[in-house]
Amino acid sequence: MWSRYRAAARLLSRGRSLNQKSWRWKSVPANERALLYRVGEQIHGFTVTQVTAVPELFLTAVKLSHDSTGARYLHVAREDSNNLFSLQFRTTPMDNTGVPHILEHTVLCGSQQYPCRDPFFKMLNRSLSTFMNSFTASDYTLYPFSTQNPKDFQNLLSVYLDAAFFPCLRQLDFWQEGWRLEHENPADPQTPLIFKGVVFNEMKGAFTDNERVFAQHLQNKLLPDHTYGVVSGGHPLSIPDLTWEQLKQFHASHYHPSNSRFFTYGNFPLEQHLKQIHEDALVKFERIESKTDIPKQKLWEKPQEHHITCGLDSFAADPSKQTTVSVSYLLTDITDVFETFTLSLLSSLLVDGPNSPFYKALIESGVGTDFSPDVGFNGSTREAYFSVGLQGIAKRDIETVKQIIARTVDEVIAKGFEEDRIEALLHKIEIQLKHQSTSFGLALTSYIASCWNQDGDPVELLKIADKVSRFRQCLKENPTFLQEKVKMYFKDNPHRLTLSMSPEEDYYDKQAKLEAEKLKMKVNALSEEEKTQIFEKGLELIDLQSKPQDTSCLPALKVSDIEPKIPFTVLETTFAADEVPVQYCAQPTNGVVYFRAVSSLNTLPEELKPYVPLFCTVITKLGCGALDYREQAQRIELKTGGMSVSPHIIPDDSHLDVYEQGVLFSSLCLDRNLPDMMHLWSEIFNNPRFEEEEHFRVLVKKTAQELSNGIPDCGHLYASIRASKNLTPSGELQEMFSGMDQVKLMKRIAEMPDVKPVLRKLPRIKKYLLNSDNIRCSVNAAPQQMSEASKEVEKFIKGITRSKKERKPVRPHVIEKSSEVRPAGNKMPSSLQITRKLINDPTFKPCPMKTHFVLPFPVNYIGECVRTVPYTATDYASLRILARLMTSKFLHREIREKGGAYGGGAKLNHNGIFTFYSYRDPNSLATLKTFEKAVEWAKSGEFTQEDIDEAKLAVFAAVDAPIAPSDKGTLQLGRALVGWLYLAQKIWISPKIPHGSNDE
Repeated sequence: MWSRYRAAARLLSRGRSLNQKSWRWKSVPANERALLYRVGEQIHGFTVTQVTAVPELFLTAVKLSHDSTGARYLHVAREDSNNLFSLQFRTTPMDNTGVPHILEHTVLCGSQQYPCRDPFFKMLNRSLSTFMNSFTASDYTLYPFSTQNPKDFQNLLSVYLDAAFFPCLRQLDFWQEGWRLEHENPADPQTPLIFKGVVFNEMKGAFTDNERVFAQHLQNKLLPDHTYGVVSGGHPLSIPDLTWEQLKQFHASHYHPSNSRFFTYGNFPLEQHLKQIHEDALVKFERIESKTDIPKQKLWEKPQEHHITCGLDSFAADPSKQTTVSVSYLLTDITDVFETFTLSLLSSLLVDGPNSPFYKALIESGVGTDFSPDVGFNGSTREAYFSVGLQGIAKRDIETVKQIIARTVDEVIAKGFEEDRIEALLHKIEIQLKHQSTSFGLALTSYIASCWNQDGDPVELLKIADKVSRFRQCLKENPTFLQEKVKMYFKDNPHRLTLSMSPEEDYYDKQAKLEAEKLKMKVNALSEEEKTQIFEKGLELIDLQSKPQDTSCLPALKVSDIEPKIPFTVLETTFAADEVPVQYCAQPTNGVVYFRAVSSLNTLPEELKPYVPLFCTVITKLGCGALDYREQAQRIELKTGGMSVSPHIIPDDSHLDVYEQGVLFSSLCLDRNLPDMMHLWSEIFNNPRFEEEEHFRVLVKKTAQELSNGIPDCGHLYASIRASKNLTPSGELQEMFSGMDQVKLMKRIAEMPDVKPVLRKLPRIKKYLLNSDNIRCSVNAAPQQMSEASKEVEKFIKGITRSKKERKPVRPHVIEKSSEVRPAGNKMPSSLQITRKLINDPTFKPCPMKTHFVLPFPVNYIGECVRTVPYTATDYASLRILARLMTSKFLHREIREKGGAYGGGAKLNHNGIFTFYSYRDPNSLATLKTFEKAVEWAKSGEFTQEDIDEAKLAVFAAVDAPIAPSDKGTLQLGRALVGWLYLAQKIWISPKIPHGSNDE
């Protein structure tokens, strides 16, 4: 890695001329080019203030300041084609109206240069972006995008800059996105007035999530004095207090370059970014004194306690145990980078994994089901905090939990931490540094956002290797270094909050009553003239939402801008032990080896199938061979980057009623630890331990709690999985493994006083799954690591059990599907044949089904599914484009803009299921009607060839999304070598989507 920097040093001695000899720059990595910038150098209105190489991340950080406005800029140069831009403002609300959140939505609804409605969503179809979004945090608002296309980058940058600095902020957009009073039926003034608005409904949905409610109150009560004492996203009962004038004032005071931070990442030239940002935006501003500083929280002289209420959890394993309690400690200022790093490591040692002291003391106590929300270190506020506690406890056990926490703190101070646990944690950091992600730029901007927002040094944050070295040195010089931190920040810290939360049976009724009272107050305050204006404005908004938009002002890529060729990934395959296919993919994995395997479920008895997801969850957590579950966890942390097992359902490419069922095993490790990782897999396959009944019970409760907690965030996915259940044979299996059926099953198991009957099923599942009968493997690693990897995989395959007699598939109709693959080394003239055994049900008949899950939420999650055609069918590409067309040209308008739902649209899955969905939706039957209308809209052909081309762009953005070296070829592990290439070819040559007679 140092040789790259020696090459850059040679370039430094030659001087720097971008225009002359630019050919040299094309062959020099971006991080080396950036080393040529000089402190004090002026570029397009900016001055370079720092240039720092961070070799462990293969990047160079360049800090700049805008001369006339003081805007801060950080460019991270790295040889990565997925370039990212983000713009960040410090936003410090002082009430619960959600002004920064509503402003985040509203600025994206049109700007001076792009005055059409909703340019942000429209750009999704005019771009090849790999990411586009915006976020409201507690004290900042962030606008990031990423793309691999230089022209696209400039287009998106233009739209983002104009939206942030020169938005229209129209009143009707504020009403649509924030809140408004409107008649239930906007066309009928006799219907009652109600609250509507996208953010209003989004936050109503957010506050149905008890974990979110708890975490929000925790922050508000631990840091009550300034902006952290309010809900930046907005509380549903306070959002209607925000006025349009207040929104505009907040923009004027917060969205100014002097209060901004720009971040760019990747291998595109920095000069072009600086020129565009300066000329399109910053040159039009003068420096102001930004008054958004956040003062330090005044420290308490003694600990405080608070109790809050929430809604009932209808999936709780024990209805009498739904209380949550945590103890939280205010820590240090997050701009103290090393102290924050130390405390984050300390947090991991305290709560991560079965060997951590709080896991042993709290999770294994049997008092609760899982850690409390927001457990561990939180560095998103000016002063970080640490929280630990339990959920799923009886209210009477609050004091017990507090005593356990205090006792555990004392024990840690007395005993410290085992050296192996500290080494395992530092090993984890080493793997994280080496693992390559396609969204590394997004991860970086998120990682530095909070510290930079408080005027901390973002470059210091990136120097992880330096902090690790300093951490090791501190431990060497002072063996009680961490214990002293525990005493200082936990034992002797009076700024400590105990927060408890218990459900009320009528909680949601009370919330609805408070909303009704708020509505009544607002309506009663209206004059007759104002009521008339509300009716007229409602009609005006509907009219505006329904009008075709002229988007000619927006920049756009064309289909011709798309790279016509997809990069080819070379895969080689051999047979381990002469019969198990192993796929090898040589990639620049930076010293990390990735191993995966798929084992078939075809011979597993039907009565055991519902327990496969639970088996997958626990098989790497119960111990194996000579290792108990604690020793196994320690070994996994020391020698791997993680080992996971998950259900694996792969629909066939050419038949809707054919699918593969199996289990996927995944893991990664540093190349030096490959023998240890494969030995662990051997032990898990051959000698898993199932005798730890108490630990199994702990894992069951934890899993059931996590599934229940996930429903408010994933309701649309659960609805869609259930809706597709009876449309294909694999749909029933998908519902069993990933749907509400699995949530209910885990609830029942968690309620069982005796879990032995379930535990006894696991060895039976192991007998059918953990053998070499029907398995295939894949390895992604650097070319020089392939020989060693091949030996270790061969050893693993030969060492695992093989059934003494061939087991027959449980389902009689099995199809053998072969695909040709390239043999390893390419020495044989002919290709190899890889055969997969797929399930077919020739008697299957799809049937309609309607389901309504009654949950105590004030918003809905809706899914409607239609069986269409398989992946390789001629119509698949057209339907894929149609889904995008429906979403952008009809469903977004009807479900989100008019209906007020947070999200909604259509998508076509690989399995041929066409899905309509909505998310945090105040409507239900009306949305189902909208799905019907979408079909009629499509049949009528109310779209143009330009609309179709835009939809193609959106689909190609997914087709051409970057793939990490660790994931190259994994599509082929799952199924035959058809992949994205086939879909891309069909989209490229597909004719127009047939229009109705009106368009003909």
